[in-house]
Amino acid sequence: MPSTVPPRRTGPLPGIAGDVLLRRTLRRHAAGVTIVTVPGPAGFTATSFTSVSLRPPLVSFCVDVSASAAGAVRTADRFAVHLLGAHNAALAGRFARGGIDRFAGTDVVRRADGVPVLTAAPAWLAARTVLQQRLGDHLLVVGEVYAGGVREHAAPLVHHDGGYATAWPLPLTALDGT
Repeated sequence: MPSTVPPRRTGPLPGIAGDVLLRRTLRRHAAGVTIVTVPGPAGFTATSFTSVSLRPPLVSFCVDVSASAAGAVRTADRFAVHLLGAHNAALAGRFARGGIDRFAGTDVVRRADGVPVLTAAPAWLAARTVLQQRLGDHLLVVGEVYAGGVREHAAPLVHHDGGYATAWPLPLTALDGT
């Protein structure tokens, strides 16, 4: 019996380049906002941060190979990832801009290992780089976590539809459908 379901489209829509389709679609994906820092110091705002493994404790992020911080990231053997709260939107904006001293006016603690930690971030992790892999126009970096801390519980800063936003818990009734 023939199927009545149309075939799934597996490539870009006609007339839409793959990168345009990806950008347009991923604007709908809300992502947590972080700042990655490396010794130097250098740093940038990233939404590509994710956990990879609990045993061993691995995390990852990506950086555009043409970004001003990419060279410092490539040569760094360790990094810190700062999980931002809604009150850190201006800090995220500063670390997303090029051509400025991103650390100017920012309270930073330099750990003994040289990793700069931003004191305004509600939570942070430090990791040793265990893998770097160029994938397309980005560098994937994986690190094994060796330090970190939570300073405060704050509403998270997220990036959605081209701007910053925040999130809040849903009531339990929304989760169970009642």
